[in-house]
Amino acid sequence: RDEIEPNKDLLNKAVKDKVVMITGAAGSIGSEIALKVLMFNPKKLILIDMNEPSLYQLSQRIKDKNLITENIFYKLGDIKCEPFLNKLFSEYKVDIVFHAAAYKHVPLVENNPLEGIRNNVFSTLSLFRSASKYSVSNLVLISSDKAVRPTNIMGCSKRICELIFLYYPRKNKETKYSVVRFGNVIGSSGSVVPLFNKQLNKG
Repeated sequence: RDEIEPNKDLLNKAVKDKVVMITGAAGSIGSEIALKVLMFNPKKLILIDMNEPSLYQLSQRIKDKNLITENIFYKLGDIKCEPFLNKLFSEYKVDIVFHAAAYKHVPLVENNPLEGIRNNVFSTLSLFRSASKYSVSNLVLISSDKAVRPTNIMGCSKRICELIFLYYPRKNKETKYSVVRFGNVIGSSGSVVPLFNKQLNKG
């Protein structure tokens, strides 16, 4: 299908001069969001991931693009840990969060259902509780098309996260909650497309 250009005025309004936090920032989706956000001059950008090598690689990607890095903060940690989040929200006075942190590989999560649910669902709950304490303006969940009538554990866990997003506005009127469902993002680590290409190349 034809590519749809983003509305730059809306993006500018969302992140220009704002303190932006991205969870799962070192992942394939989180890192692309980080690079796009940097184009719109955020006041500060807090990049969180618990994968040390990937977070380091992201810092090098940003450095190689000669972007201004003095207002970028790389935070190594697990967002299921509320004291860790509380410290960040308190210190940086975050305006908007893009929540991209999740296990996304369907077969792996299928074989490790408890860990998949623990990581995806409870990280979202921790983020909500902490963000509510510190009056974050906007919280955006990066969900999945697999959350639609889910047939696997990964999709089910993301659907639960969406339901949490639907529930919390009743408790906290100060924050705007949004959900965006990503389909099969070509080139992302969770995409099945590279596997299909590999199979095709093997005949």
